[in-house]
Parts: sequence; C-alpha cells; structure tokens
Amino acid sequence: MVPHITQSEFTEKVENVSYPVLVDFFATWCGPCKMMAPVLDRVALAKQGKAAVYKVDVDQEPELAQRFGVMSVPTLIVFKGGSVAQQFVGVQSEQTLLEALD
Repeated sequence: MVPHITQSEFTEKVENVSYPVLVDFFATWCGPCKMMAPVLDRVALAKQGKAAVYKVDVDQEPELAQRFGVMSVPTLIVFKGGSVAQQFVGVQSEQTLLEALD
C-alpha cells in the first residue's frame, strides 16, 4: 500500500532526497484514481530501495495540488533531485511509470 503524505512531509520525503520519487495526486471520489492504486502498488514494489512512491489527497492538501498546477486527477509527477522531471495526467501504465523512474 502506497503511503499518503501531507504538505508538512513533502519537502523531507520528496524534495530533499537524491532518489526518484513518484507522487500520485488523487481524490478518494475519483474512479480512475482507484484504478491506479494497484498499478502504483506494483511500481512501488518493483522500485523498492531505488525510488519512492507516495500519494497526495488533493482534497486534504489543496495547497500542494495548487503549487504543482494539478487541475485534474489522477496527476502523477516524477521528481528527480527534488525537482519535477515528468508529469502525467490520467491513468498510466505500470511500464510508463517504471520507465519514468529510471
């Protein structure tokens, strides 16, 4: 299960790390977001020890969503060296996300 993070944890867990991080900006009411959950679990398992995967609930953390220009969910952002490297909107394949984290 991919852990949820809050704005207070974001800098420490996403921006201040050297390894790649995938952040799923989602909403509990979003059908496509629910479809992404098992995909994210597999990506997190495949990249264990090499990258991190987190979820941010846009309804609980609207400031984070606004900061990264999240207009629709799911929005998946790959951070490398603490900066945005790639951004995807909508349902993505496991392969696409694994390649983005390489």
